[in-house]
Amino acid sequence: MQDLRVLVVENDEMSAALLQMQLVHAGATVVGLAASVDEALRLLEDSAPDVALLDYRLARNETSEPVAAALSARGVPFVLATGMLAEQLPASMLAGVLLVKPYLSADLSQALVRAVGHSRVKA
Repeated sequence: MQDLRVLVVENDEMSAALLQMQLVHAGATVVGLAASVDEALRLLEDSAPDVALLDYRLARNETSEPVAAALSARGVPFVLATGMLAEQLPASMLAGVLLVKPYLSADLSQALVRAVGHSRVKA
């Protein structure tokens, strides 16, 4: 995870701060924290992440589906961290690596590395 550039999309401020600490501790660079779809899309344009970590449900009844679509269109892999089962998610979200909440820091690191590795194999 050393020098991996990660975009975090999470509407809960405490969760986002904890994720940022976990990622930095693991050697990643957090290129942005987004709480909404609009914010995430802007950061995606401005920051060129290697991978993104998405929460599925965001504030104001938003989901991260538009962000996942934009990431996929740019060839940027993502990890979807959610408490939902794969069967409950839209098919477009299954393009990412599913990380079921709750999870440990090691699980997060492994999921991000798997997402990046899977993306490089496809390319």
